[in-house]
Amino acid sequence: MSKTTAAAAAPIKVLVIDDEAAHADAVADSLARVGYECTVATSAHDGIAMLSRDAFEVVVTDLRMKDATGLDVLAKAKELLPDAEVIVVTGHGTVQSAVEAMQQGAFNYLLKPLDLKQLRAVVDNASRNQHLRRANAELSRRLDEKFGFEGVIGNSPQMHEVVDRLRRIAPTDATVLIQGETGTGKELVAQAIHQNSPRKARPFVALNCAALSEHILESELFGHIRGAFTDASADRIGKFEYANGGTMFLDEVGDMPLPTQIKLLRVLENHEITRVGSNDPVKVNVRILSATNRDLEEAIRNGTFREDLYHRLKVVTIRLPRLAERAPDIPLLIEHFIQLHSARHHKKIRTITVAARRRLMSYSWPGNVRELKNVIESMVVVDYDEVLDVDDLPPELAGGDGQAPLPTAVDGLASLVGRPLSELEGLLIGETLKATGGNREEAAAMLGIGERTLYRKIKEYGLH
Repeated sequence: MSKTTAAAAAPIKVLVIDDEAAHADAVADSLARVGYECTVATSAHDGIAMLSRDAFEVVVTDLRMKDATGLDVLAKAKELLPDAEVIVVTGHGTVQSAVEAMQQGAFNYLLKPLDLKQLRAVVDNASRNQHLRRANAELSRRLDEKFGFEGVIGNSPQMHEVVDRLRRIAPTDATVLIQGETGTGKELVAQAIHQNSPRKARPFVALNCAALSEHILESELFGHIRGAFTDASADRIGKFEYANGGTMFLDEVGDMPLPTQIKLLRVLENHEITRVGSNDPVKVNVRILSATNRDLEEAIRNGTFREDLYHRLKVVTIRLPRLAERAPDIPLLIEHFIQLHSARHHKKIRTITVAARRRLMSYSWPGNVRELKNVIESMVVVDYDEVLDVDDLPPELAGGDGQAPLPTAVDGLASLVGRPLSELEGLLIGETLKATGGNREEAAAMLGIGERTLYRKIKEYGLH
C-alpha cells in the first residue's frame, strides 16, 4: 500500500503495544511512513486503557509482556472494538500459541525479528478489511439519508432535524432522554441510537418502568440473590448485568418509584449495581437511554421525580414530533407499513387507492405513528382484492359519504384568515405535492382537479 492509498480519506488508526519501547517505536515509525496513524503503548495495561478511550482499527500487540499477555489484549480488543483487526507478534513462537491466537480472533500472527516489509503487507491486508467496512458504512449512511436512519422513516424538516441529532449523538456514550407523545416511536429511536453506536454488537435491553411494581422493577433492573425474598429460589442477574457493554432503554422512566430512582442515580454515578439482598457491588458498563411522555419538570415540582436524576438522564434530549406535525412523512410511512404487514401476513398488496390515501392523509392521528401502523395492518388483513381501498379502512376512518372526513387537526388555521385566496391555493397545492412525494397524478386526484390544470397551477405559483 502506498502512502497515498493508506491516507485516502481518513487514515487507518493503528495501536502498537509492546513493552520494549524501542521495538514499539520502530514498528510505529515503519507504519507511519506509509500513511498509517500510529499510537504507541509500552505496556499491556496502557494499551487496554487506550482501547477503551479511542477507536483503533488495527492493533499490533506483542504476545509476552510483563503485566499481561497479547491474548489478554486480543480478548479486550474484541470486547471493546469488535471490528478491529488484531495482529499478534512474538519472539517466542510456538504452533500452540499461534493456533490459540487465531482461534481467539487474531487477524494474523508474526514472529520476531519482524520483517518490516511483511509487517506492512499484513497491516495492509487488515487495512483493506477496514476500508471495506468504511465503504459499507458509507453506503448505509447514504441509504439512511434517503430512506431513514436505521428504520427511522421520514423526509419532513422535523424528522431531518431528529435524524441529524441522532447521527451526532449515536457514536457517543451520552445518556439521552427521548420525549414525545405515546406512539411517536421512542423505542425505535432508542434502537436506532444503539444500532449506530460502538455498542451495537452488545445487547440492547428495553424495560417499561410503568408496567412493574417497585419490588419487581428493582429485581428486573439489578437482579437478586437466592433468599432475597419469597420465591427467590436462585440467584438471578438483572437487566443491567445482562446489558453489560451494551445499551439499556428505560421506557416511561417518569413512572419509576422514588426509591428505585435513587438506585438508578447510583448506577449513573458509580457504574455499579447491587443485587437485591446482596451487599456486593457489581461493575457494569451500560449506556442508558430513557423515554417519557410526562413533563418531568412538573414531576420534580410535585416531588415525584428527583431533580438530580433528571439532569443525569438528560445530558442530551430528543423531542419526537406528533405525526400531525410531520404530515409529509405519512405517504412514506404508509408505503413502509404496507410492505411490512403484507410480508408479515403473507398477502400480496398491489396498490392503495387515491381515495383511501386521501382519508389517511386527512386524519389527525391522535395515536401517532403507532396508530397509523395498526390501521395499515388492519387494512392489509381484511383486504381480499390486493388493492387497499376505502372499504378496507377501520370504522373511525371509513366515513359514510364517500368523501374524506374533515381534518380534526386545526392548529394554525386562524393564521390563514384574511390571506388572499390565490395565496392559499398555492399553499394547498404545494403541501399536497409534498404529501404525495411530488407525485402529480396523485396530487391532482387528491385535489379533485385535472393533471393539466395542476401543471398550469404549478407553473403559475412557481412550485416544483
